[in-house]
Amino acid sequence: MSTRTVGVFSLGGTIAMTTDPATGGVVPALSAGDLLDAVPALRSLDVELQVHDFRRLPGASLGFEDLYALSDAVADAFRSGCDGVVVTQGTDTIEETAHLLDLLHAGDRPIVVTGAMRNPTLPGADGPANLYAAVLAAADPALTGVGAVVVLGDEIHAARAVRKSHTTSPAAFTSPASGPLGGLYEGRAHLNRPLARRVAFPGRPVRAAPRVGLYTATLGDDGALLAGMAAACDGLVVAAFGVGHVPQSFVAVLGDTAARIPVVLTSRIGNGPVLSATYGFPGSEKDLLDRGLVRGGHLDAYRARILLHLLLAQGRTPAEIADAFRALAD
Repeated sequence: MSTRTVGVFSLGGTIAMTTDPATGGVVPALSAGDLLDAVPALRSLDVELQVHDFRRLPGASLGFEDLYALSDAVADAFRSGCDGVVVTQGTDTIEETAHLLDLLHAGDRPIVVTGAMRNPTLPGADGPANLYAAVLAAADPALTGVGAVVVLGDEIHAARAVRKSHTTSPAAFTSPASGPLGGLYEGRAHLNRPLARRVAFPGRPVRAAPRVGLYTATLGDDGALLAGMAAACDGLVVAAFGVGHVPQSFVAVLGDTAARIPVVLTSRIGNGPVLSATYGFPGSEKDLLDRGLVRGGHLDAYRARILLHLLLAQGRTPAEIADAFRALAD
């Protein structure tokens, strides 16, 4: 394989943290160059690295504007000749970052998002190994057409499927519905199955940041808090029970809200689809979809919120929003 070029964008997070003497806790302080210097094995690869010290924030403090700016910078890196891109960031929001980058990226070259569960001050810090694996993945032609993926623990996870499933374990990232897309060993990426069809929605925001709420159904909720949230939103995602069910007290509020703004129906389970025509009682998936809610399909609530925010920011019409969710529903 001829020399490949990989852009590395550092956003901060645990992978880039060191101890703050003032607080005794770790904070994001290492630059992208510092991260690469901690992985001597990268020097043996036939890969040219282009380093971008993009942000130094905890994952929880990243916002949409940071990620839209990152998407633009990644696009510039591809236009300048990069064969792949690596993004390092905090694991708190890796799912959201990878999904948004995947939605915005219409090209074939891979975007690989990685991070660390153990900060560099701890024994067995996993950041260097994850960064090495991410660079290998981004440089590997086998990932052409993959879109955005998450690489940790030598596993490759599709942006649409990956979940952080444990708060502290180095093996925190899984793909419950499908398993990993592939893995890395002997210096190469190996895919477990053919790449799935991707749907992208490239384009910069054309309106001020929309306010998209996420409301989770819980036992005994009378709907008053839901009504308060809905009144303040430009779009709403409901994380319903099971296959798409809510308390009967939600029904009128959701019907009225769906007549005013897009309301997306997802499941709080996070694995499996929202159905469309099985149950018919008030508050069932069929009842809610008949009242104008948009079916989230297999998208979990967090991903549905990312997609709805993007579509609203791009100025899409209600019909276009419904079409977009249909395209990604199954």
